[in-house]
Amino acid sequence: MKSSIRTFSLLVAIVRSALLPTDAQVNVTQEHNNLSRDGLYIDAAFTPGAAAGLTRDLNFDGTISGNVYAQPLYIEGGPSGPMIVAVTESNNVYALNATTGTVIWQRTDLGPPVTSGLPCGNINPAGITGTPVVDLASRRLFFDALIDGQTKKHFIYSLNVDTGATTPGGWPVDVNAAATYNGMTFTSLVQEERGGLAFVNGIVYVAYSGYNGDCGTYHGWVVGVPINNPSGVGAWATTAIGGGIWGHGGVASDGTNMFVVTGNTFNTGGVWSGGEAIIRLQAGPVWSGQPTDYWAPTNWLSLDNSDTDLGGVSATLVDVPGATPSQLVLALGKDGKAYLINRNNLGGIASPVAQASVSGTVNRGTSAVTYHTSQGTYFAFHNDGSAVSAYKVTATNPPAIVSGWSVGQSGRGSPWVTTTDGTNNVIVWVAGVAGDQRLHGYDGDTGAVIYAGGGSNELMNGTRQWNTGMVARGRIYFGADNKVYAFKLPAGTPTPTPTATATPTATATFTPTPTATATFTPTPTATATATSTPTATVTPSPTPTATATPTATATATPAAPMALKATNVTATSFTANWSSVTGATGYRLDVATNSFFGKYVPGYQNLDVGNTTSRNVTGLTSSTNYYYRVRAYNGNGTSSNSNVIKVRTRSH
Repeated sequence: MKSSIRTFSLLVAIVRSALLPTDAQVNVTQEHNNLSRDGLYIDAAFTPGAAAGLTRDLNFDGTISGNVYAQPLYIEGGPSGPMIVAVTESNNVYALNATTGTVIWQRTDLGPPVTSGLPCGNINPAGITGTPVVDLASRRLFFDALIDGQTKKHFIYSLNVDTGATTPGGWPVDVNAAATYNGMTFTSLVQEERGGLAFVNGIVYVAYSGYNGDCGTYHGWVVGVPINNPSGVGAWATTAIGGGIWGHGGVASDGTNMFVVTGNTFNTGGVWSGGEAIIRLQAGPVWSGQPTDYWAPTNWLSLDNSDTDLGGVSATLVDVPGATPSQLVLALGKDGKAYLINRNNLGGIASPVAQASVSGTVNRGTSAVTYHTSQGTYFAFHNDGSAVSAYKVTATNPPAIVSGWSVGQSGRGSPWVTTTDGTNNVIVWVAGVAGDQRLHGYDGDTGAVIYAGGGSNELMNGTRQWNTGMVARGRIYFGADNKVYAFKLPAGTPTPTPTATATPTATATFTPTPTATATFTPTPTATATATSTPTATVTPSPTPTATATPTATATATPAAPMALKATNVTATSFTANWSSVTGATGYRLDVATNSFFGKYVPGYQNLDVGNTTSRNVTGLTSSTNYYYRVRAYNGNGTSSNSNVIKVRTRSH
């Protein structure tokens, strides 16, 4: 009997190490994890059985100062090991040890938040509201802070994510002084920044709305700051007064273009002027003004007149394999409707590709999610009427929106999604912010309850509307007033990635300045739980024969494949090749125009190519260098990246 117990414990330990590999970095660098704002996290540890036993990690400190509307981030590869980055309305920024929750560094010297003098609003104090973004290549953290003074101003900051030091050379950027568009000047007094920042091809994008109450001559703005030339600020704004970009997700992107959804405008004289619309922006941001780059419903003026914003929820990019068109952008309006538009040709003022009434009440302020299961493609959201709902998008020509499931859920949080491999064991998570203040998890296909909120220890305090959680290494992190909460699966504390995986040149691009008040505190105990012995209760419902299967380790996370030389190179295409990996059930391909994969070729970021060892890459530019890498995956997870192959397209 003793031998059987040892064998079972050993098997559990092997499976656990397969679920939580330590040879690949995990980083959550932005709102809802991806530029598409899909809210999807692939983590092999989040099986439904394990998720049902989620508990709060009472040993995680997480103490910060200030109210929190922003999602925390998770960053590996630095000198202090895995970190949680959190920001607050008190204009405080924190890096916490991801295992202990103790402070690694903090910035509390940025300037006072605004507590009075705004013409309207519902956030007080108002400081850092939108979720920051991190550029891993330069190891820099970007965020917007509203700072009080004789003139209230938004500043866009760049900090060293490992130390908290301000990047020298033009940072922070004074948005009042830098942002203009068509003769309009940005005025912080009437502009609020709610949405998550986006980093796309070297430029940080920040979206702005008005303050709650629609006061003053505000506009919907998108400001772009090139991170290596902060003086070269670009901007776009709605022509009409109003048109705020209100959603928690802020700016979405396909890797090339940016997408935002605007709200109601004022005094247009019946001439559409940027409001009630999905807007597609090119790099800069630059807007063409052509119908291909905006969509508004035919009743946009009626929506304007009734303050029924189309932009109730931030833009979400949805891909539906087999549908025509298949590349879509989702808007969820305060009119209770969902709209799907062809994101490659928005179409101007016209009927959408698909629309449906999806809510008995308004949708506003939040972010939606999208995911794929064996049953199809879904989007899900939390409305104002205390419900989480999921709808399926059919793979038809044209696609249609059909009901999936809906469950009652108090609060107004933005959902997020876990899946063990991209399509299986999908769980839609949401926190009952300003409601029951608990986490909840639902089956992605049926809405069946997976996690019901836990016990007394799992209750959170001070959760704020619109906010969303984040997943990394078998944990969920959620930001609330004065605290970041950490929740763990029954398997215990996940093993942080060894710091040896840090990019050698990551911090070589700038020098920390002495103005930082960062207090760097090494945390040598971060990996102390790496050898903890799982107990027999780790697997929620093991069967007596589980340890008898001799192939238990055969389905471990696959090794990284070897990328091979490209073939069939033409002026506009090539064939990417790689070696087969034992145990892999498929491969994911990245193609970029730089070796550090900061600029992906559209459609070739984390592309699932199935169980094959080659892929024809098309739509390329002649005489251009491209780079590709691949990862292998199976039901237990995804490998680390392969080596990188460089290929240059032919001149003709």
